[in-house]
Amino acid sequence: MYEWFIGWRYTRRQRGTRTRNAFVSFISLVSMLGLMLGVAALIVVLSVMNGFQDELRHRILGVASHIEVTAQSGMLEEWPAVLDRVRRHPEVLGAAPFIQEQAMVSGNGRVQGVGVRGIEPSLERGVAQFDDYLRAGSLDALQPHSYGIVLGTDLARRLAVGLGDEVTLIAPTATATLAGVMPRVRAFRVVGLFESGMYEYDSGLVLVHLRDAQALYRYGEAVTGVRLKVRDLFAAPAVVRQLAPTLPAGLWLRDWTQTHANFFRAVQLEKTMMTLILFLIVAVAAFNIVSTLVMAVQDKTADIAILRTLGASPASIMAIFIVQGTTIGVLGLTAGLALGLAIAHHLDVVVPALEHLTGATLWNKEIYFLSELPSKVLAADVLRVLTGSFVLTLLATLYPSWRASRLQPAEALRHE
Repeated sequence: MYEWFIGWRYTRRQRGTRTRNAFVSFISLVSMLGLMLGVAALIVVLSVMNGFQDELRHRILGVASHIEVTAQSGMLEEWPAVLDRVRRHPEVLGAAPFIQEQAMVSGNGRVQGVGVRGIEPSLERGVAQFDDYLRAGSLDALQPHSYGIVLGTDLARRLAVGLGDEVTLIAPTATATLAGVMPRVRAFRVVGLFESGMYEYDSGLVLVHLRDAQALYRYGEAVTGVRLKVRDLFAAPAVVRQLAPTLPAGLWLRDWTQTHANFFRAVQLEKTMMTLILFLIVAVAAFNIVSTLVMAVQDKTADIAILRTLGASPASIMAIFIVQGTTIGVLGLTAGLALGLAIAHHLDVVVPALEHLTGATLWNKEIYFLSELPSKVLAADVLRVLTGSFVLTLLATLYPSWRASRLQPAEALRHE
């Protein structure tokens, strides 16, 4: 096992060595640092993308629904029967009727387009997490015909309104008057504020009672559809296939993988591309080891010749330089793993510190939908990064090591 001892010794810089040997050690250090930074960057980016994907899914489905049942006509008349039928499925944890429409909301002379959702508060708790997101007020304050409204915090800030203030909803539904066709307008009192962490919802969604929405949009006793929450959100497509034959004809069932398919597909594609791009950085750093070993072989020509003369086989010479190269790689990967995990687990400290140092905004919730940068380290991702990087490092050592093993002692000693 002397190959391990000699390979490790060649990796370290020895005191009193020649300038050329010191330069080889410097190149080894640079290769090590390159691997460290590449692996750390890859771990951090994958962790952020995992956290981003997981947080988006959690926040979107905390406000949206796992499954929606709607009518082709746009109005679901017999929704109590549908509600009763879907609740019988063992995977369905909750079901609630809803009305989904568009409107303009006005307050303090400011106007904003919003989505209006009519809900039954007691049933809505079974399919959404608005109680967890409420910052003021209560969903119980949404009473039929009281015309209360719950706003997102960003929307309330934009309209400069708070609890107890009045806002005006302007519905696109037309009303014929003596003055002509006019939009329907109704004053609502703010009874709650929620903050989901999703800018799209916090700035563009309002909640009203189901009865108030039916009156404003002239739905009568109908609703837009029924929202479902299932036990396992990843089983939602299977639940849709099981429910479809049990419901009346003319109903549409869509799960979250369909309603938000493009969004989550885009996030997954971005994660894949970022992984490939950053893996190229690791590959460049790994193949820097080639130049390191080529210079090491040139520097150790006399040592190789002596070892061959003493009886070392070509395989042993090759093993020595493979050990040297893989040692550089393993040290770089270990340092990169430690640095990457440290940054990934402390992004809440690292990002503000970088923003303070640079004076730039690195995370804008209006662009990225989330109010803070998430991170989720997955062991499988870390293992893939380390395995792929180690394989690249090992491959980079093969050619220089093979060249070293082909060196003839007589040719090597002739120039010494």
